[in-house]
Amino acid sequence: MKTIAAEIRLAEARDAAGLSRTHEASWRGTYAGLIPHKALSRMIERRNPAWWESAIHNQATILVLQYGGEMGGYATLGRNRTRALGVEGEVYELYLRPEFQGIGYGRRLFSAARMLLRSRGLTGTAVWALEDNDGAVRFYEAEGGLDVASGTETFEDVTLRKLAFTFA
Repeated sequence: MKTIAAEIRLAEARDAAGLSRTHEASWRGTYAGLIPHKALSRMIERRNPAWWESAIHNQATILVLQYGGEMGGYATLGRNRTRALGVEGEVYELYLRPEFQGIGYGRRLFSAARMLLRSRGLTGTAVWALEDNDGAVRFYEAEGGLDVASGTETFEDVTLRKLAFTFA
């Protein structure tokens, strides 16, 4: 019997097309009806394979989750960009394709991202989520995140509230 296991690893140049497809599927699944259609489409189009290849080439830290040869999700991470939050690391993005959600892969990917930040000497982790993104807010609360700050993000003429969660 063959066993297939999920693998989490650093992204490589060969992952650019898969990252682009995963980004599109996860963003459409997450933000359709929340972020105005034109703004969402522009943001997705910008993240084409060349964009991801450039990010990897420029040494952005990107983790990918693969299962059975298929990319199911990704996380981007690095130094926290908001000093007032009092932590050193930040998970900038954590996204799973819709068919990979709700079965523990997000938890595994988030845990791997936090461990990688710690291994690089960054203590504590911040993450931002749109307040109306109920799935993300519930996820970060369930993972023990503290809602410590809020802000706004404007897409076309729609302003949405975002929440900052921190983790020790």
